[in-house]
Amino acid sequence: MKPFIIFAAIFMFIGVGAGAFGAHALADLLKSTGREGTFETAVRYQMYHALGLFAVAWLAQQHPSPWLNWAGWLLIIGVLIFSGSLYLLVFTGIRWLGAITPIGGFAFLAGWLCVAIAAWRL
Repeated sequence: MKPFIIFAAIFMFIGVGAGAFGAHALADLLKSTGREGTFETAVRYQMYHALGLFAVAWLAQQHPSPWLNWAGWLLIIGVLIFSGSLYLLVFTGIRWLGAITPIGGFAFLAGWLCVAIAAWRL
């Protein structure tokens, strides 16, 4: 479960940095483009799912399961696609990137469903 802990820590690091950077250095840019809500959503979902990834890593150590392994990788994919596409949208203004975001949301949902299945099978 080492990769899950590493990804979770990196996601938390980036999330804290992005949140602070957005609140201070990017505040005027985000407000002028009307994308502060999009940026905040990207940071918030990244942070929530990084915390969830720590929980999945802990659960997988306590109760090894292929379902928890799938859950961890799906949460990682979810952060990369969901938050990543929103960050790119904010900084580039390329609107079609918003069409990719739900793929990351689906990965989040699938990951949490895998956690539920793993718990059911315990």
